[in-house]
Amino acid sequence: MTTTASTTTAPVADARALALAHYAARGVLEHVLARHGITFQQQIALRTAVTADAPRTPDDLVTQVRGSLKADPADIRATVDELLAKRLLVVDGGHLHPTDAGRELIAAVGAETAPVTARIWVGIPAEDLAAAGRVLALVTERANAELAALTA
Repeated sequence: MTTTASTTTAPVADARALALAHYAARGVLEHVLARHGITFQQQIALRTAVTADAPRTPDDLVTQVRGSLKADPADIRATVDELLAKRLLVVDGGHLHPTDAGRELIAAVGAETAPVTARIWVGIPAEDLAAAGRVLALVTERANAELAALTA
């Protein structure tokens, strides 16, 4: 009696699979952001300011966004300036504060993306999400360490 290997195998998680998932999800988000006249980087910086426990200085916000996006600090500063020009952020006493318009924009984007996000994630077993979370946390930790070594 012979057995045959399954003709369908699960995809292996690797850098390409991670990138494809990231850009697919980001594409959905950027489609929504475009309708609101905001870029991905602007949304990340604004969301960081909106969700902060306390107001951030411009330098603190740049550092925090850089930790997330790994973008050039000068580009992030330009993004903060764009948010100030759009009156989504204001400077008060050396700290950045989201305006009501900034908070409303983040809430509107979240409300628009929530049903799409739900459809994307529905039906994925909790144990798969837990395993993926562990793997992604480890990949992030290792990639951050490699980036730190490269830029030291």
